[in-house]
Amino acid sequence: MSYVLDAEFVKGFIRMASDGDSLGWHERNGGNLSYRIKPDEIEDIKNSLDYTRPFVPCGTTAGNLAGEYFLITGSGKYFKNIALNPEENLAIIQIDETGSRYRTVWGLVKGGVPTSELPTHLINHSVKKRISSGRIRVIYHCHPGNTIALTFVLPLDSKTFTRELWETATECPVVFPNGVGVLKWMVPGGEQIGIETGKLIEKHDIVVWAHHGIFCAGEDFDQTFGLAVTVEKAAEILVKVLSMGGKRQKITTENFKDLAKAFKLTLPNGFLE
Repeated sequence: MSYVLDAEFVKGFIRMASDGDSLGWHERNGGNLSYRIKPDEIEDIKNSLDYTRPFVPCGTTAGNLAGEYFLITGSGKYFKNIALNPEENLAIIQIDETGSRYRTVWGLVKGGVPTSELPTHLINHSVKKRISSGRIRVIYHCHPGNTIALTFVLPLDSKTFTRELWETATECPVVFPNGVGVLKWMVPGGEQIGIETGKLIEKHDIVVWAHHGIFCAGEDFDQTFGLAVTVEKAAEILVKVLSMGGKRQKITTENFKDLAKAFKLTLPNGFLE
């Protein structure tokens, strides 16, 4: 058993992956998860890492991630197997000094590469590292059914999606006061979807990928998973309300303003108009 598996950040990563799988958000090999590892956490496990593998292209360049380490899910790996065989399904990668190449220093012991969404993860880690002064370290992509379903019936714009979700439950504007970004359908797995997602994640911690899933970012595993859970719970309520004929009453704009005052929130005016 590798010493890496005793690290608390690895245990937290595995728990989050298992929690997402238990909710049915990771059919087959769907979804991916990454964590930007803290320097002291790397120091604690450095003797268990293997630096003999070569650097290979990341598929993008993120200069402010040079030298960083990430724990990340593998391409084609099933979330349900992560807890059973973490060394087969996860990797720790190191980014080179140019921010354009990586090497695997732990994991994927039976072969493989990091998730095909690696460029998207790195682009958005780069954005969040910059705008959060390094606090945001987790990026998560999952396939929650109700959220995906709404992308077939709601207009694909951030204002509409945000208001519809906010109006389903009082906690929503408290949990995601900056609302959700919405990205129209794009081919996944390349640099371009990462760039477009990055434009939205500058303003939001949650981006809904139309007909695909949720892409979100947070400071730790609990916060990040909580964002996805809250959005999907709101989407579930909205799907039920729509199936019963739609809303007869709702949380109003004035209610949101009162909530913002009580909880000392800053809610964007664009979502309150």
